[in-house]
Amino acid sequence: MEDVKLGLRENWKQFTLLVIVNSFVGGMVGLERSILPKIAEGEFHIAAKTAILSFIIVFGIVKAITNYYTGTLANKVGRKNLLVLGWLIGIPVPFILMYAPDWNWIIAANVLLGINQGLTWSSTVVMKIDLVGERERGFAMGLNEFAGYLAVAVVAFLTGWIAGQYGLRPYPFYIGIALSVAGLLSSWLFIKDTKHHVAKEAASSNIPNLKNAFWDTTLFDRNLGSVTQAGLINNLNDGMVWGIFPILLAQKNFSISEIGIVTAIYPAVWGIGQLFTGKMADFFCKKSMLFWGMFFQGIALLFLIFASTFTHFIILSVILGWGTAMVYPTFLATIAENTNPHDRAKSLGTFRLWRDLGYAIGAILTGIIADVFGIGASILVIGLLTLASSFIIEFRMKCLTNSIKLTEWFFKRNNKHKNGKEEIYNSCRTESIA
Repeated sequence: MEDVKLGLRENWKQFTLLVIVNSFVGGMVGLERSILPKIAEGEFHIAAKTAILSFIIVFGIVKAITNYYTGTLANKVGRKNLLVLGWLIGIPVPFILMYAPDWNWIIAANVLLGINQGLTWSSTVVMKIDLVGERERGFAMGLNEFAGYLAVAVVAFLTGWIAGQYGLRPYPFYIGIALSVAGLLSSWLFIKDTKHHVAKEAASSNIPNLKNAFWDTTLFDRNLGSVTQAGLINNLNDGMVWGIFPILLAQKNFSISEIGIVTAIYPAVWGIGQLFTGKMADFFCKKSMLFWGMFFQGIALLFLIFASTFTHFIILSVILGWGTAMVYPTFLATIAENTNPHDRAKSLGTFRLWRDLGYAIGAILTGIIADVFGIGASILVIGLLTLASSFIIEFRMKCLTNSIKLTEWFFKRNNKHKNGKEEIYNSCRTESIA
């Protein structure tokens, strides 16, 4: 225990490995991002939007439930064990997608993919938070989500390009075989569990335990509950974009390669932007980061209704991606700073349960509205819900003191001694959780 140190610099080797593993995790989602709706329509002749989006519904529900149990089991089973198990479950996914004889096999593949994502992504998130300690969580989560969603974008683009050149199946899914094997071997051979880091931080933490981690994170705690509802709405609109974007663009006669570019730009900006927004979350009020991020998303979605040219969709994808980049690492950093280390995994699991149920809710809501009233109506409803979420954050959340980083900067600039710096740091920390 005495040899265990917290911090990004102190644990950079393991942290870097976890970032690489999370890029493999994100790539597995990117396999489906640009071409699966086209497979549904082109190969299986599925016309109803609700039926096409069924793969997202199943993926969202399964991933959400797996997130919750990953959080509850993390302290008992071990983070690394859950990570390795997730990769074992993910290996069959690309093979099923390549050779599925009907749509039911695609649904089955997304059951496995949901379990894979819930176990692997949740484990890497919790392990990175364990390693870095209190002061760099926003930046750490920015790096984590950057790696994951940049990989989503890269693989979405590559699968779209390969499909345009060689057909929808099987060639685009060869990438998934490489990703799953690399993820399994790197997790099994090189990743170490972080339980000792949790114990070290818990020994000095002054954050009280939650009375009920599930219900406090879901609703009763003003900050945790606000983050959770925003996470659900964020993934609700992401589920809509995932399923409807390719269909909308196809209806406007864009080529499969152009669809691949547009669907890749959104997660690319989302991913790269988090290198900056994660660090911003360590300095600025997290409430403001979350409000403006959800607000930008809502505005971008509403303007999608009027978009007609390739340039329009590129610009709106950038705005949507930046809004999502503002909230994604901030969600996780806010949950972490509002919970005791012993509650952290379960609270994060609860948050990720509701957040990823947003995929399913968004796909169902989008599909029903699109089938009855048209795609434009579904985009309008989701955009308005996203704006409403931003105002819930504005009126319900409390902006915790973000003077910790600024205090460090001040004392460094003025060459104050270490003990004085630590005293001010602890004073700020106590004030922020009061």
